[in-house]
Amino acid sequence: MDGIALEYRDPLFGVIVFFLIIFIISFLTYSFSIYQERKSRKEYRKLHKRFELGKLKEEDYVHLYKTYNLPFDSILLLASTFVHKGDYNKSISIYLALLEHIKEKVKKEEVLELLGTTYFKGGFLQRSQEVFKRILKFSPRNKKALTHMLLIYEKLKDFNKAKEVANCLEELNKNMITDKLYIETQIIINDPLLSFEKKAEKLYEMLEENPQIQRVVAEYLLIYNKELFWKNLNNFDTKKIIDLLWYLNFDDVDFNEISKNKFAEEIFNAKGFLNTKEDSDDFNLDILMLLAKNKHKKNANLDFEYICSSCKKTHPIYEARCPHCHSVFTLNTTYTLSKGFNEANQSLQ
Repeated sequence: MDGIALEYRDPLFGVIVFFLIIFIISFLTYSFSIYQERKSRKEYRKLHKRFELGKLKEEDYVHLYKTYNLPFDSILLLASTFVHKGDYNKSISIYLALLEHIKEKVKKEEVLELLGTTYFKGGFLQRSQEVFKRILKFSPRNKKALTHMLLIYEKLKDFNKAKEVANCLEELNKNMITDKLYIETQIIINDPLLSFEKKAEKLYEMLEENPQIQRVVAEYLLIYNKELFWKNLNNFDTKKIIDLLWYLNFDDVDFNEISKNKFAEEIFNAKGFLNTKEDSDDFNLDILMLLAKNKHKKNANLDFEYICSSCKKTHPIYEARCPHCHSVFTLNTTYTLSKGFNEANQSLQ
């Protein structure tokens, strides 16, 4: 028995047991840490999935804002991403939910501005108008609200009220000369008491003093008073209204007046209505004239785009006010050669 007891007191055995215990403890600790990490990752994935952008409910944003002190600007940034994606209803819901909990006047005005702007972008003009009117009740010098009120009145064809708003913005030292000029043309065009002839006369009188409205005047005259347009063709920059001339029908063209304007004559030679020019300094028209002479005029056409000189955005349709930056008379006409209808159809067969 004494020999056996001595064996268990062997120092080497004690060292082995000690390291074995350390190993077991280390293994258990390591295993537990791995388990905890996996559990944490699983919980994180659940949380991330719940709060993934695009799956959040409106109350989730407000909960984050109120409970976890998520910065106010971060909420607005998240909401703005929906605007950029075209999900206006989602961003509108977030702004409305925030308005129920915001007390600070500055923050409330900021959210109302964003709400009104989003309604405007989404085409909810009446709701947008209500929001901006609400802002103007406690902040009558708010330029952003006034500007959107002007845009809303224009879209609603209430140009007299738009003019009143323009006067208010002018009093706030905003340059409204071009805007007011555009509004004046629209007041004339939409006046139910004026005849078409009287409208045409007034617009042309304005054109003589304000060349920047020539596009608006040309569009109106080509519909309601072609005689006045052709009689004064040389007072228009035909390069800027080339698309209007290009889309005219043969019977709408006064060829006697066309012969007095070099570029206009080139346009209708390229279109195939005339055969009086051999070539053109404009590359696109020159190619079309060559094709027309070789009886291939249907194989090519002109495509038109409009680039805003202010924001540099490109638009497929001309508007006096840029749809993106809302500046007036800043869209410039550009054009390129394109396949004609017949050739385009053949290439698809």
